[in-house]
Amino acid sequence: MPILQWLTRDTDLETARKVPYRVLEEVPSLSYGDTKTADNMIVQGDNLHALKSLLPFYAGQVKCIYIDPPYNTKSAFEHYDDNLEHTKWLEMIVPRLVLLRDFLSEDGSIWVSIDDSEAAYMRVIMDEIFGRQNFIASNVWQKRYSRENREAIGDVHEYIFVYGVNPKEFKKNRNKVPLTEEQTKIYKNPNNDPNGRWRAIPMTAQGFRPNQMYPIEAPKGKIHYPPEGRCWGMVEPEFVKLKESNRIYFGKDQNSQPNVIRYLSEVEGMTPWTWWPSNEVGHTDEAKKEIHSLFGKKDAFDTPKPERLVERILHIATNPSDLVLDSFLGSGTTAAVAHKMGRRYIGIEMGGHARTHCAARLQKVVEGEQGGISEAVGWQGGGGFRFFELGEQVYDADGHICDGISFANLAAHIWFCETERAWRKPDELTTCLGINGETAYGLLYNGVLGDRRPQGGNVLTAKTLDIIRADLAAAYPDFDGQLVIYGESSRLSTQRLEREKVIFKQTPYDVRGA
Repeated sequence: MPILQWLTRDTDLETARKVPYRVLEEVPSLSYGDTKTADNMIVQGDNLHALKSLLPFYAGQVKCIYIDPPYNTKSAFEHYDDNLEHTKWLEMIVPRLVLLRDFLSEDGSIWVSIDDSEAAYMRVIMDEIFGRQNFIASNVWQKRYSRENREAIGDVHEYIFVYGVNPKEFKKNRNKVPLTEEQTKIYKNPNNDPNGRWRAIPMTAQGFRPNQMYPIEAPKGKIHYPPEGRCWGMVEPEFVKLKESNRIYFGKDQNSQPNVIRYLSEVEGMTPWTWWPSNEVGHTDEAKKEIHSLFGKKDAFDTPKPERLVERILHIATNPSDLVLDSFLGSGTTAAVAHKMGRRYIGIEMGGHARTHCAARLQKVVEGEQGGISEAVGWQGGGGFRFFELGEQVYDADGHICDGISFANLAAHIWFCETERAWRKPDELTTCLGINGETAYGLLYNGVLGDRRPQGGNVLTAKTLDIIRADLAAAYPDFDGQLVIYGESSRLSTQRLEREKVIFKQTPYDVRGA
């Protein structure tokens, strides 16, 4: 497969691995609404560091990622530096895509907005990171509805690239899009059918199947056979059932070729296609009006996307309660739409507008603001979100665990480093982190045993081993595999560890990524 070469390629592909883990610290004054039950997060900080810090908690759990990164259009916006030379742009986007890949669930997908400035580079680099075989579609969004006359050829579209972890799973689980008002006009009810509006669907299929080549007699006597090169779309017994149910239409003259009656109420929707016109999903003027209504023209974000566009993406890719991630949150559109649609979300934004735009906008959403898609989805308000900042690194420059790091934070990092899966924090913390396959994991750290000293009980002894065994048995009574224990040091002999099927690892030196 062809790959893209640039000056800092090797370094950029390794950047994500070298980014330190950091603690996420909540800012209660900016959290809003029902924060006790809400599983929604806004994180202020460099999205590269934020993604690395979120990974131990959310790896493999995100159903849909949507990002609208800087396009490198040689123009500068107040809230974004969008004037990056190609190598610098790749240096920015590649490590973030590498991290984003690990957040996706098995049936998850990533959607990336881009224009012609970097579309070719983006497509090649996404082929490499996400797998060319996992490419799903390149959607074309008509961002303008009026002519663009400033360029030699007017620019009226952008792309939305889509990749899936497993395209077959994506196709099986993705949702169809609702019919537009124009599409429903072809469904009529000229005969006052009690089942409502309907349309006639041709009853033929391509190819030749001997059991689908039978003659059909119309009510007025004409005999019909399938046209050349085609066959009927069903076997004869199925046709007879439909005819007896008044589901076959022979035209107004009752003598035409048979068609199947399909009721509007039976139509689940249309298979999504790659042409997204502005009348269906909005345009840039609509997006600006939405932002102006929220913040006024003076403080408006320069390059927002319309809520209808993001609604289309989330409708296709997710269902209620699924987790959505946007690491270039901008003015907060993705989070606002996800909130109104009943999706959980994580939004990351590094600038001050994480507070002035994202948090402020979501407060209005919680209060029931009626802009954007609110009326279409019946949004009346409710829910909540929590606001976080990036805190201290989990490990210092020498690899030592920084003071104040909680048991839960270290546990999540150790679990992720060992299993490459997200750790689910239990209601009550114990020394047992969980089991993965045939291996269980335990951690002695920071007073988890209820010691008075924070470092008390961090040493593996016969007593602390018994405690870990008891915690493990309480959670997994039938487990009899290998046990990996992290701690400050071990006072058990090598022979004892082997006999107990225990592997001891010293924190922080044996923690990968420290």
